[in-house]
Formats: sequence, C-alpha cells, structure tokens
Amino acid sequence: MNVGIRLAAAALCAGLPSAGHAADRWAHAETLTVVMVDNRFEPDHLTFHAGKAYALLLENRGKEMHEFTAPAFLKAATVRDRARLANAGTDIVVQPGDRARILLIAPAKGQYELTCADHDWDGMVGTITVD
Repeated sequence: MNVGIRLAAAALCAGLPSAGHAADRWAHAETLTVVMVDNRFEPDHLTFHAGKAYALLLENRGKEMHEFTAPAFLKAATVRDRARLANAGTDIVVQPGDRARILLIAPAKGQYELTCADHDWDGMVGTITVD
C-alpha cells in the first residue's frame, strides 16, 4: 500500500476530510464578512454550520489595528493556512484599512467567545455559534 493511500485511510478512520475532499470544500466556501471598526465587530454574533467551509473575510475599517481573537474556535476549526494566524493560532490580526481572508471548515457544534484582544475592555466582543 503506498503512502498516499495509507494517509487517506488514516484520515477516513479519524473522521478527517481527505485532501481532495477539503479542496472541494474550499472551492465552494461560503463567504462570511465581519467588519471591524473602532471598537466593535459588525456583526457581533456569527453563526457557522459544523463541517461547512467558509471564507472568513475580515475588513478593518477602523483607525486602529484589530484582532479577531477566538482561541477555542480557531483551534477547533480546520484552517487551510494556519501560518496566517497569530499568537499561536488564537487570532487574526488586521491592520487599519486592510483585509484578511481565512479559509476554514467550521468545527463541532458549540458556542465560542470572540474578542479583540486589544479592545475587549471597550466592548469589542462577540460570540460565535456553530450549529
């Protein structure tokens, strides 16, 4: 048995999507846009469907740097390019006037906390629901 077949078999046994299956999901990812302004998320409540692929588009329209900090959510999600995540995979940093686009497959059902690590004290918080 070649290595590719063994890896695909292991992924199936572990309940993980195969590389080809994940590529199909990325191609059909639904875009979910979050606007970051000083100091709030719009919208501040996000809903994802477990196992579905998303292109999470973060737009910083504020004058300050903002972070999409969701440690439990981002660690549990399948993220296409984890190198784009900051602080050990717990957040996404977006500079003023910039955008960040992250492809992910939503994790298991649950409630997840969302904050801007630099501005949560000023109410820049939200929630993420995966159903």
